[in-house]
Amino acid sequence: MKLRMKINEAEPRIYKAMAVADNQLPEFDIPQKTQELIRIRVSQINGCGYCIDYHTKDAIKLGETTQRLFALAAWWETPFFTEEEQAVLKLAEEVTRISEHGVSDETFNNALSLLGEKKLAQVIFITTTINSWNRIAISMHMVAGQD
Repeated sequence: MKLRMKINEAEPRIYKAMAVADNQLPEFDIPQKTQELIRIRVSQINGCGYCIDYHTKDAIKLGETTQRLFALAAWWETPFFTEEEQAVLKLAEEVTRISEHGVSDETFNNALSLLGEKKLAQVIFITTTINSWNRIAISMHMVAGQD
């Protein structure tokens, strides 16, 4: 794979605006490791090798275990994730696949009861941000391992 173009150079204003939004996420109440799980799972669904590579490295730096990273693609089939993490991952998956069935009331209400409004909103913003980055990286053929 070869990088198609440097989109940040072609349109730096919007790229910078996205970076500003992305830089707000560490201030959220969602733990950093959970944020990385969202980014990795969404990137798996979207097939973004660049973002999977980037965010698994970040997750490991934060102390995430390889066992949980390996199991993330089938998180619902393992005992490795907390109830809150499961709700977050389910919500992130449904937001990512929104064109298929939307976000179900069951998923939304479960996340709301476990997280509250503010943290639920934060999960949606983390999810939509990584979805945007995935679409940029895939469209540009950004190459994994070339940060």
